[in-house]
Amino acid sequence: MSVPRSAAQPAPRPDPQPAGRPVPLSILDLSPIPSGGGAADALRNSIDLARNAERLGYLRYWVAEHHFAAGVASSAPAVLIGFIAAATSHIRVGSGAVQLGHQTPIAVVEQFGLIDALHPGRLDLGLGRSGQRRAEIVAEAHQTPQGAQAPQGALAATAAAPRESRVVDGLLIPPAFSFAEVARSPRLALQAALLQQPGARTPDFADQVDEVIAFIEGTYRSRDGIEAHAVPGEGAEVELWILGSSGGQSARVAGERGLPFAANYHVSPSSVLEAVEAYREAFIPSKALSEPYVVVSADVVVAEDDATARELAKPYGLWVRGIRTGQGAIPYPTPEEADAHVWSDADRELVADRVDTQFAGSPETVAERLRVLQRVTGADELLVTTITHRHADRVRSYELLAEAWQAGRGPGAGS
Repeated sequence: MSVPRSAAQPAPRPDPQPAGRPVPLSILDLSPIPSGGGAADALRNSIDLARNAERLGYLRYWVAEHHFAAGVASSAPAVLIGFIAAATSHIRVGSGAVQLGHQTPIAVVEQFGLIDALHPGRLDLGLGRSGQRRAEIVAEAHQTPQGAQAPQGALAATAAAPRESRVVDGLLIPPAFSFAEVARSPRLALQAALLQQPGARTPDFADQVDEVIAFIEGTYRSRDGIEAHAVPGEGAEVELWILGSSGGQSARVAGERGLPFAANYHVSPSSVLEAVEAYREAFIPSKALSEPYVVVSADVVVAEDDATARELAKPYGLWVRGIRTGQGAIPYPTPEEADAHVWSDADRELVADRVDTQFAGSPETVAERLRVLQRVTGADELLVTTITHRHADRVRSYELLAEAWQAGRGPGAGS
């Protein structure tokens, strides 16, 4: 479908940070289900965490979209966002991201337009290209903020990717993970089929983004000139975002349309620098933005000291292993359950890039690592995701981080 090139609805940006002050922090929530728990508890925990995030001064609260994952409850972002918006008063709420390959643009705009009608001016509509050209793109259940999707061209790219880690100005860039084994999973093929109507074909991602913009702006026309309008949705005060894991189409679409871009360090750390560079190179000023705006994500666990944080973070590797073996995100284990797992060399290699780039430690330790990530990527904002078995530990992690970040504590603060 061809539509005029346009820009998303503009929305307020954070004020420029004073010299030496940190960039804003935001939260990405997967609504994790702990072992022994259920989806209802996980969703109530998400609402509680959102209230705490607002109290602690986080800028945004985004929820992911996941399917067929026993350990993740966030399968319908718009529904969950509506509950979170109703439970809070001013924090921005949004999706990280709606998997656009599974829905039509009009359905997405109507959903977010409905929430905006009741909670105007607070919504971020994050779009990911999951479901696009499934013969070329491999689903990974814990792909956030971009949704359940491997980086574009992952199968081809990983064959030629460096096999050794490198450190760029203090930031670890691990080798790219190969999705070749995951791609052969019959389970993923079934899941892909179940998420679309029989015989359905997903349009190109760029065309879908253009349709979303056109429906919000009220400029949509079919090829033969027939108008269609989203009610609710047209004129909504929704901030449109693109989320991506590589320097491929998502980064280019975001840049060419002058939209803000969120890049995955926590899921695809090997390609975060390429993603940010591709976005900035493609950027064209728009009504939404006069210059590029980049958010970069990180997996974080904070506790009073490094040893306690490492203990809380123990289950992360086992959880990632479940995803990368094709079974999907398992209910999040306890540290004791993680200790009981017998790790093979193949297991460790399977999750090494994710485990090695998780920031687990004291407030000072994690704040310093986040400063490095911000400096190397040039991020305008950081998107933090934290998973622990106990909800109280997750809330405490965000409390400690907010205090340290706002105070500028840790080595190199304000440098």
